[in-house]
Amino acid sequence: MKFNTKVIHGGQHHDKVTGAVMTPVFQTSTYAQTSPGQPVGDYEYSRAANPTRQALEDALAAIENGARGLAFASGLAATDCLLRMFKAGDEIIAMDDLYGGTYRLFTRLYKDSGIKFHFVDMNDLDKFQSLINENTKLVWVETPTNPLMKLADIQEIAKITKKHNLLFSVDNTFATPYLQKPLNLGADIVMHSATKYLGGHSDVIAGALIIKDKALGEELHFKQFATGGTLGPMDSYLVLRGIKTLHLRVQRHCENGMKVAEFLSNHPDVERVYYPGLPDHPHHDIAKKQMSGFGGMVSFTFKSGKKADSISFLEKLKVFTLAESLGGVESLANHPALMTHASIPEDKRLEVGITDDLVRLSVGVEDITDLLADIEQAFR
Repeated sequence: MKFNTKVIHGGQHHDKVTGAVMTPVFQTSTYAQTSPGQPVGDYEYSRAANPTRQALEDALAAIENGARGLAFASGLAATDCLLRMFKAGDEIIAMDDLYGGTYRLFTRLYKDSGIKFHFVDMNDLDKFQSLINENTKLVWVETPTNPLMKLADIQEIAKITKKHNLLFSVDNTFATPYLQKPLNLGADIVMHSATKYLGGHSDVIAGALIIKDKALGEELHFKQFATGGTLGPMDSYLVLRGIKTLHLRVQRHCENGMKVAEFLSNHPDVERVYYPGLPDHPHHDIAKKQMSGFGGMVSFTFKSGKKADSISFLEKLKVFTLAESLGGVESLANHPALMTHASIPEDKRLEVGITDDLVRLSVGVEDITDLLADIEQAFR
């Protein structure tokens, strides 16, 4: 199937009992057995598997071209499940610009685990390779990153991870499989905060792992089952429904995102715009190489460099909503240093470029003239 068909039909089947076109919400915790250890169907207990969640996991595998999809209660639950693959003494190399929750998980929750984390600019491949040693087990990349829209060349990194027999995981939340397919480019695992573009309507918290290798997928499924961070049936249904319009929504996100980025680039109050679709973006060529579009996320800073100006701007928006999260049909605006990335120490934020005047926009699918008018009136 082509992608636009796959998001609707990939891995999906009509309900065998009723013929229902849409996957039913199987709101049950357990399943009848005819004899001890002999369930009526394929399910025993919903922490292990649930038909609604299974339909979502099959859809996730289909749209990312993976062997196994796993759905979790959040993106961080998905990340935590992957980290349980490793033990004290193991080392993980991660992108230096990460979602604040991921950084917090790596540096605070796992600080006493004995796992060592390195953070590096993944565009400096020599520096990246210099960190690899016999204890290195995983490479973790976001591309584009949150909130600075940095990119990493997935194919080039995959060549290195294959050479050293390392697992390579890509957070594909910002790009979505509509724009970028990391498993096709050489990654082993894809992670999504499915709360964002996959769900698409700001009404569900969910996460996902999609794994290229079937055996690794089964190993991670055991950890998912054993630790219990699974996604409930109603939330699974909402994400599954969201995926069916992913191609339509992301296309409009891309169109609006480009126009907002171009508008900001020409605004006298703006110092710098971070958007991979702009020709002056330092990783524009990588974006053209591995993405089929540039997405709906745009960040920018103020010419004044003043934190107060960014706060004033955010408070005056009317169509954009000042809120955390991203990827919904509605446009959202965020102050990373005070909101989504506040858990990162200030010196580390400044080191990677997250300044106090940085604003991140999740450009929605509204009429572009209304969005541009809202931005302009907020500047005024």
